[in-house]
Amino acid sequence: MPNATVHLVRHGEVFNPEGVLYGRLPEFHLSDRGVAMAVVVAEHFREMADSGVVFGYLAASPLSRAQETAQPSASALGLNIETDPRLIEAENQFEGLKVSSSELLKPRYWRYFRNPLRPSWGEPYQEQLNRMRLAVEAARVIAVERAGDGAHAILVSHQLPIWVTHLSLQGRRLFHDPRRRECSLASVTSIEFEQQRVRSVRYSEPAAALLPGAASTPGA
Repeated sequence: MPNATVHLVRHGEVFNPEGVLYGRLPEFHLSDRGVAMAVVVAEHFREMADSGVVFGYLAASPLSRAQETAQPSASALGLNIETDPRLIEAENQFEGLKVSSSELLKPRYWRYFRNPLRPSWGEPYQEQLNRMRLAVEAARVIAVERAGDGAHAILVSHQLPIWVTHLSLQGRRLFHDPRRRECSLASVTSIEFEQQRVRSVRYSEPAAALLPGAASTPGA
């Protein structure tokens, strides 16, 4: 039995009719489909609780879409939502733009592509990973302190910070093709710990039935 499990949840679909890269911009809320995704994730966790899993901690990024995704789980599990700024979306120089290849080829953006390995257009992958690791470790410790050995924690965050964390835990390089991220809307990446050692990383999509037709514009 793991000493603790931390679940990294990506937020649900965002209402974004203009298809802009919303990044850390405020007031981007869940769509109706996104709310339904959040409810499905909450049911997933409630079923786990009904089977004997004890949840001791729930935190979310300060952005609206993460807070709204966390709300049904908080209600289902009787937990408060704690806001952790370390879970926020990656900073991106292109937020607010409707990103396309023709737009990005404009000369005024060329300076942002000088180092794609870092990447130079936004928050470095390593910095994202560093803050996410701190958030995950804090969640592990707090969950066990509050709910005992074997406790679970839920952290609602965003695709890119979750994915670089997943890559690191698998010993893979952080630079990657964004089209190949295994972190769909309302997905759950579960990290099992034995004390401070990661025993396994599992990925699931409780809201898979709602993914067809969902907006695919990433946050960063």
